[in-house]
Amino acid sequence: MTTNIDIVRAHYAASARGNIAEMMLDVSPQVRWTEMAGFPCAGTWVGPQAVADNVFAVLGRDWIDYRFELHNLIDGGDQVIGVGTYHGTNRATGKAMQARVAHVWKLQGGQIVAFEQFTDTLLVHQAMS
Repeated sequence: MTTNIDIVRAHYAASARGNIAEMMLDVSPQVRWTEMAGFPCAGTWVGPQAVADNVFAVLGRDWIDYRFELHNLIDGGDQVIGVGTYHGTNRATGKAMQARVAHVWKLQGGQIVAFEQFTDTLLVHQAMS
């Protein structure tokens, strides 16, 4: 049986391969995906296509080698916490960035129904300006 932490782990593995279609496999059609205020993709996006278009496509467009490095996964049952580091170089400025991040995933019925990101947006902003 696939557990919630397995679903999140598979999402991160697909992300590391740059495979957005695989990343969205277990994402609910009604997912509420929140990127932190001050982050380049800030806002709450509803649905996998909105997430792909407004988060992953934007990061791919604006950053070179943008990636999330997972350090720890915390199993909270219907909530999973991913802790790691963002890395990337802003295309417009050429400045590199590393910022610690925590992701809070909420799962229900084998699907990701909510995601919320917490990161140091100042470090991201400094690389963009």
